[in-house]
Amino acid sequence: MPARAYWQGQIRLALVSIPVEIYSATKSGAAISFRQIHEPSGKRIHYEKVVDGIGPVDPDEIMKGFEIAKGDYVLLDEEEIAGVKLESKRTLELTQFVDLADVDAIYYDRPYYVVPADDLADEAFIVLREALRRAKKVGLGQLALRGREYVVALKPCGRGMVLETLRYADEVNKAAGYFRDIPDAKPDEDLLDLATTLIEKKSGKFDASEFHDRYVDALRELIDRKLKSKTGKVSLDLEEERDPARGSNVIDLMAALKKSLDRPAAPAAKSATSAAKTKKPAAPRRKRA
Repeated sequence: MPARAYWQGQIRLALVSIPVEIYSATKSGAAISFRQIHEPSGKRIHYEKVVDGIGPVDPDEIMKGFEIAKGDYVLLDEEEIAGVKLESKRTLELTQFVDLADVDAIYYDRPYYVVPADDLADEAFIVLREALRRAKKVGLGQLALRGREYVVALKPCGRGMVLETLRYADEVNKAAGYFRDIPDAKPDEDLLDLATTLIEKKSGKFDASEFHDRYVDALRELIDRKLKSKTGKVSLDLEEERDPARGSNVIDLMAALKKSLDRPAAPAAKSATSAAKTKKPAAPRRKRA
């Protein structure tokens, strides 16, 4: 089944408009989800939407309300909310271009793939992509998605482009409040050399398939053990948690770094599914003029 576009509209640069579609670039991992269960009966616990003094209500009677005073609301229905006119609902206007390094990684939120909406958009799309690549810049603008407007960054990615939503400044905690108690001191040069050597020893190219969620694996193993258990209970090998030994002086840290360098490099854990053949996602449907 062809992937469904998350958003359809146009990218506008000055007088040039490029019809595009964007698709979610990420998906949920193999997380373990739990239900709340009533233990005596073994049945699921459900939740009802209720009104104080009335009880359960019909979903058709529910509206969205903005509280203007305690217990006093302005009510809005879905049609009214959807009717809010905002140009960025259909148009991403690139208003600024900045160096990639100028946008701190903490502001990036969620990525999307951007593709031309049809063959007629290919030329302008490719020109914009390569211009961004040559200038080593990302384009910034604002885009309305699913009920709110985001600041977004647009950058080249292979034959396509990636659009990433950004957090607003008031959504990011200032680092100074957390870092103020860290001493402003220069490290010992010998220790710095050892740490640098250790980093270089463990350096390599990033490969996302080399990592997998070990917590999910452990939960699956626990669930399998409970299924096979005749009593419905399993023994847990709980290791006593202790604070790691902390060196109180330079000699302890020096010894620890040297010992770390002497240890053979452990191979990165491969994902259990990385060796299996995965089905390629269906290519987005292209509209023909």
